Amino acid sequence: MAEKDKKDIDGKVIEKGEDPKNTLAQFRNNYYPRIAVTVDMIATGTDVKPLECLLFMRDVKSKNYFEQMKGRGTRTISLDDLKKVTPTAKITKDHFVIVDAIGVTKSLKTDSRPLEKKPGVPLKDLLQAVAVGARDEELFTSLASRLSRLDRQLTEKEKSQFTEKAGGKSISQVAKELLNAYNPDVLEEIATKATTDNKDLSANDIAIIVKKETEKLQNSAAKFFRGELNEYIENIRKSHEQRIDLMNPDEVINIGWDKNNKNKSTQLIKDFTQWMQDHKEELVALQIFYNQPLRRRELTYNKIKEVSEKLLVDKPLLAPKNIWRAYESLEQCSKAPKSELIAIVSLIRRACGIDSTLTTYDKTVDKNFQSWVFKKQAGAATKFNEEQMKWLRMIKDYVISSFHIEKDDFDLNPFNAQGGLSKMWKLFGDQTETIINELNEELAA
Repeated sequence: MAEKDKKDIDGKVIEKGEDPKNTLAQFRNNYYPRIAVTVDMIATGTDVKPLECLLFMRDVKSKNYFEQMKGRGTRTISLDDLKKVTPTAKITKDHFVIVDAIGVTKSLKTDSRPLEKKPGVPLKDLLQAVAVGARDEELFTSLASRLSRLDRQLTEKEKSQFTEKAGGKSISQVAKELLNAYNPDVLEEIATKATTDNKDLSANDIAIIVKKETEKLQNSAAKFFRGELNEYIENIRKSHEQRIDLMNPDEVINIGWDKNNKNKSTQLIKDFTQWMQDHKEELVALQIFYNQPLRRRELTYNKIKEVSEKLLVDKPLLAPKNIWRAYESLEQCSKAPKSELIAIVSLIRRACGIDSTLTTYDKTVDKNFQSWVFKKQAGAATKFNEEQMKWLRMIKDYVISSFHIEKDDFDLNPFNAQGGLSKMWKLFGDQTETIINELNEELAA
């Protein structure tokens, strides 16, 4: 529908292509363009109310899909709105025209059926079946359905990690290849090409060629599902899945304190501590917490988030909120943390021995801030004034949520609304950088 970017041999963009979304908006609302050529982009799910003519240039095997395509022309529109796009319109849109250049209106259609054919089979078993060579249609479509559902739940970073493990293919592309392996249109194209390219062969020989090409297509779709990717898919599914059992409602069988609860909580904390130990050389934040205390001022939001994301993918049951509840059940903490990242910093500090008891990170920062202010002002001829203290508290609050502050951060809220870095310099002068460095070091102590 829209031209792609033109690139030179080195891959550099030399001419920007059109944005498909902008082109679609123009097609919907303006006189130009008058014709849109598309393969699936606006076939379903897109309203172009002024559209009065549909031209089919290829066959469509799915009955449901064909009905949806025709539905693009059924949208109603007022005469005034129609005139904005088609100024020559005399009456409101009361019909649309189908131009059938390929026989799509007469070809045999198949009823669309749900992709999910194995609802009772765990995703792990579907992945394993493909990995060991199973190639049946129900398996492929069910796996494609699960992956499509998972695609809507993943974060951008998780999608990027999937693409990396799948050899450059996104999760939606992998799902599409599974579906194409049994797509009637794709299979018909294979058969047509085999017949056209081998007119001198017998029907049996052509059938053999078609079978080989079909198997090649299926194997190509299945090649991604090996050990590392399968394990990654299963782990992220666990971290996102929410199961609702409507068939087996819970029943109260006992009221009282669970005697095994403390043992379970103790084991959960032990597993969390062990995971941190096992990854302390792999993740930068853990390297700093365990082995490089002088570098704690270098801890950043992204370094902490990297630990959190890795933990949730590897061990969803060790999520910070679960570990915090375990400490609560052992009566070893009280106040709940403000966020999951604040919780994981607090838990890491406890696991590696920095804190003797579990303390929310914001309380730790508050305490360290008070100590730093006291030391700075002890015996000083000039004390911090009220406005300076206001800015120091803003920095302290920012470090609580972001774990680190740099000069560029003063362009963000809440600093930019108060004058940004220039205001900081005006208040603290040559001491500005010293104060920023000291706060990064002292607050994370």
